[in-house]
Amino acid sequence: MKKISTLIAGVILAAAVSAQASQKIVSFEHAYKGAIDKSVESLGGTVTRKFTLIDSLVAVFPDNIKDSSIYALKGVTDVAEDSYTRWIEAAPASMTSVPLPSVESALDMIRTGEGWEAPVFTAIRPAADPAEKEIPWGVKRVNAAGAWSTNSGKGVKVAVVDTGVDFNHPDLASNYKGGYNAIISTAPPLDDHGHGSHVSGTIAAIRDLKGVVGVAPSVDLYGVKVLDKNGSGQYSWVVAGIEWAVMNGMNVINMSLGGSSGTEALRQIMIKSKEMGVAVVCAAGNSGGSVGYPAKYPEAIAVSASDSADKIASFSSRGPEIAVIAPGVNVYSVRKGGGYTTMSGTSMACPHVAGLAALAVGAGAQGSDAVRAALKAAATPLPGLTPVQQGAGLVDAAKFAH
Repeated sequence: MKKISTLIAGVILAAAVSAQASQKIVSFEHAYKGAIDKSVESLGGTVTRKFTLIDSLVAVFPDNIKDSSIYALKGVTDVAEDSYTRWIEAAPASMTSVPLPSVESALDMIRTGEGWEAPVFTAIRPAADPAEKEIPWGVKRVNAAGAWSTNSGKGVKVAVVDTGVDFNHPDLASNYKGGYNAIISTAPPLDDHGHGSHVSGTIAAIRDLKGVVGVAPSVDLYGVKVLDKNGSGQYSWVVAGIEWAVMNGMNVINMSLGGSSGTEALRQIMIKSKEMGVAVVCAAGNSGGSVGYPAKYPEAIAVSASDSADKIASFSSRGPEIAVIAPGVNVYSVRKGGGYTTMSGTSMACPHVAGLAALAVGAGAQGSDAVRAALKAAATPLPGLTPVQQGAGLVDAAKFAH
């Protein structure tokens, strides 16, 4: 009896395994766009998502169908696992901490009134004009206010492709214009993680003498949810989010996310974004090593992270792909559900540059190449850093007006 039970259990397990399916992103030659669905179905596959701007689709195949069989279909050029992976990682705390000042330097700060940017002193910072108190150190460091008298990004459309946006937050609500949920298309892109809201605040928090203000406080903000409450998502969600942003006329896309590898579909949509005039600003990554994806693609405007001493953050990825550097350590911005919080990472540097890109568009830059050129022209190299660490350097927003 025991042997029979074991045999039955084995049969059930085998049936369960054979019933498993794997999800793939299939790319193909454009000439086969109309026929690829039937080719997929001929292998027992089911198309679950079609992309409009690129020659790729998402399909679920029985687990016994190997990639070689899919490649054998006419017109297929690439097959990639539609992996569910973590796209955002907090910078290690040990890499973002600020050392305590010596007694001598602390007394000097008290005497001169200088050096109060150190986070340890934020609670005892001298009284300041409310408008100044509203500006986080990073927004101040890129001199965003230097552009606001003539250009604060009004009418420029910026999409935050991330975990969603807390569009009910008082610093974001009036600038929020809509969005898209690539995970559940019928649901709003409400942030259930916190990352996307923090990023959005650095770009688009309004000027109201409360909380914080963003680099481009008058932009039209759009939330594109491609990551879940764990900060994770499938490659197809990310591609779908970028595609939605491009098809809905965004001027700038912020991508404070990254992976260690790309896919053909991701490469295609980055190319299409540039062709259609969208500036895609991407976080370089927090590995301390080479730049991740999609920042590594040549179409991306890749951003590394600096600290309040104008040094490259130790966690920041770096490489020849870097376009510019921006503040990314102890960045104070919007918190999901209300209030404000501090976060670190190239994820925090990226929205400074997305906001600057919006200001560049507001000043007349049209298209990805023009925005990149404007950012570089307004940047100054930071002393002691190499081009692979900082690209053209730190951007001064006031230079867009000249």
